[in-house]
Amino acid sequence: MGSIRKTLLPAPQARSFEWSISCAHRKIGSIISIFSELPLDAAVRRGVEDLHYTDPTPIQRKAIPVALTGRDVFASAPTGSGKTAAFCIPTLQKLLERRANRSSALILTPTRELAQQIAENLRQLAKHTKLRITPIYGGVAMKPQINAMRRGTDVIVATPGRLIDLMQQGEARLDNVEILVLDEADRTLDMGFLPAVKRIIAKLPADRQTLCFSATLADAVLQLSREFLRDPVRISLAPATPVATVTQWVYEVEPHKKTDLLVDLLKDGRIFNALVFTRTKSRAERVAGALMRNSVDVGRIHGDRSQGQRSHALEAFKKGRYRVLVATDVAARGIDINDLGHVINYDVPAEPTDYIHRIGRTARAQKTGDAITFVSRDEAGSFARIESAIGTPLKRSEHGFMEPVSARASTVEPQLRRRSFQRRRRR
Repeated sequence: MGSIRKTLLPAPQARSFEWSISCAHRKIGSIISIFSELPLDAAVRRGVEDLHYTDPTPIQRKAIPVALTGRDVFASAPTGSGKTAAFCIPTLQKLLERRANRSSALILTPTRELAQQIAENLRQLAKHTKLRITPIYGGVAMKPQINAMRRGTDVIVATPGRLIDLMQQGEARLDNVEILVLDEADRTLDMGFLPAVKRIIAKLPADRQTLCFSATLADAVLQLSREFLRDPVRISLAPATPVATVTQWVYEVEPHKKTDLLVDLLKDGRIFNALVFTRTKSRAERVAGALMRNSVDVGRIHGDRSQGQRSHALEAFKKGRYRVLVATDVAARGIDINDLGHVINYDVPAEPTDYIHRIGRTARAQKTGDAITFVSRDEAGSFARIESAIGTPLKRSEHGFMEPVSARASTVEPQLRRRSFQRRRRR
């Protein structure tokens, strides 16, 4: 399995890109270095530089200059492609340009983890400004969020359910929102939030700018864009397959041997950290318990865990206190972890798009990573649909716990490459 981390990463070199677009009344048509030459406020520019954003991803190259013109944007790009910065940077810039109007922005996202992640990214980018960022999501006390709204805010990052709660209590006025961002629009619709999203949008000014970002181009998302966006610039970078920097491994194994296989793989030591996906909350608990009994440091995230427990588990995993994080799909779109080495599908996901989203947690920002899937006999049909959707059959890897599930698949012994880093000291 491919090594994805290095002890020290050199500072990325800025690259140049060629555009011809009218941006903030300035003609940009020559070769430019996007993050250093875009017409950004000095405070936003400092935030960008602090985060070492020098080499933009394709979605950032295409979406940021268009959004800066004030046009609506409908963009699709794969998980881990840099969509968050693609809408955060122009949102902050446009708010600073409209300071005299006391305008604000609303970012709607489907999960608490995503709301936290986006709010933190905005704070980092806006730390040299006076813009106020307020995350609004469930699972935590409502009073601090109400107090923040009463004090005034410039950017609201919200999950639809909690925002509706505040609106019903008269604590969330949206009549000055001039920028609306719909993040992970496909997942928002999948989770049944469309009625709430429509109620929220109905309270917004009609002449707002709307930026819609999605990992897939489901029919419902296309309908949403037609209903709420005005003559949007459409940017499509979403592939039907995982990114090329993910190495995919498949182990055929019977259900009762999956945990033994997982424990055995983790004994190798070359899996530095791993995000393990299970189908259900109860299975996540059972897998986490089995790993604990085998002396594996493990956290877990699923719908029965409180927001405090979920946040603690995620932070501990990011800091290296947990080697493994076990999660249900509730976390598939909300986890952004630098240098995540492995995603392990303990259970085969129900849909091909879920498979792509899961393994998109690794190999983010053009890095490399490994995705391992355990396929039992009763999951062979589901995994065959995944292979059909991504356009290639995946070779089966041999292992001591493997039992043949399908005769058609070839097998290969994975050549593990030793990591080039040391495990972080436990804090």
